[in-house]
Amino acid sequence: MKRCGWVGTEPIYIEYHDREWGVPLHDDRKLFEFLVLESAQAGLSWITILRKRENYRKAFAEFDPAAVARFNRRSVERLLRDPGIVRNRQKVAAAIANARCFLAVQREFGSFDRYVWQLVGGKPLQGRRRSIQDVPAKTPASEAMSKDLVRRGFKFVGPTICYAHMQATGMVNDHQVDCFRYAPVRRLG
Repeated sequence: MKRCGWVGTEPIYIEYHDREWGVPLHDDRKLFEFLVLESAQAGLSWITILRKRENYRKAFAEFDPAAVARFNRRSVERLLRDPGIVRNRQKVAAAIANARCFLAVQREFGSFDRYVWQLVGGKPLQGRRRSIQDVPAKTPASEAMSKDLVRRGFKFVGPTICYAHMQATGMVNDHQVDCFRYAPVRRLG
C-alpha cells in the first residue's frame, strides 16, 4: 500500500497517517488539541509529539480549552515536572495563553471552527504533491493564518506551525497523489 513519503515504518506514524492526517476537522476541541500539539512540536520531530499525545491529553485536561485557560502558576510548575510532555516553559505558557485566545475567538465567531475554516474559504485546499519534496513548509494561507493568530495574541503559531496545523486538520490535503489516502481525503472536501 503506497503512503506519503514521510510516513516510514513506525506504527504510530502509519496509524496517524492512515486515520487522521488530512481529514477535515470541524470539532473545536480537536482543533485546540492540534494547536497545542503543533505548537509543542516546534523544533522537534512530530513522532516525538505523537508518542507523548496521550500524556498531553491528561496533562491538558483532555484538551478542554476552558479548563486549560484556567491553569495558573502552580499548573505551569506541575506541567514542567511532567516527563510525559515537552517540558519547555515557553511552550507550556503558550498553550495556556492560546487557550484563552481560543476562547476569545469562539466568542467572536461562535466557534474556532468557523473562524479557522473561513481562512481557506470553508473547504480544504487540494494539493497535488507528487513527492515529499513538493510539500512547502509554509504557504500564503498559512502566513495569513499566522499573522491573524499572532494579532489575536496566540503564541508559537508561525507560518510553518500553521501550515502543519492546516495539514493535520484537513484544511489542506497534502497527501501525495499516489498515496492510497489522497483520493478518499479529497472526496471529504
